[in-house]
Amino acid sequence: MGFGNIGWFQILVVLLIVLLIFGTKRIRSLGSDVGGAIREFRKSVSEDDADEKSEPAEDTEPTEPTSASPDSDKPRKPESSDQSGH
Repeated sequence: MGFGNIGWFQILVVLLIVLLIFGTKRIRSLGSDVGGAIREFRKSVSEDDADEKSEPAEDTEPTEPTSASPDSDKPRKPESSDQSGH
């Protein structure tokens, strides 16, 4: 069974050339780096999912109005627009 027009023999030759070019130490360290990155990504995704499930949605919580200043209860005067053309 092959991948399109590429057979197992061609894949084996490519892997052998990669092994000769980079060496076993580089390939091993590259594999461990990629594995660690995937592990960290999965961990962060699962933590985000757990956070979303544990925290209630913000839209469902009742909110109380907060006053920014003591004068915020008073109605504001409409601002006059200057129509004199200045």
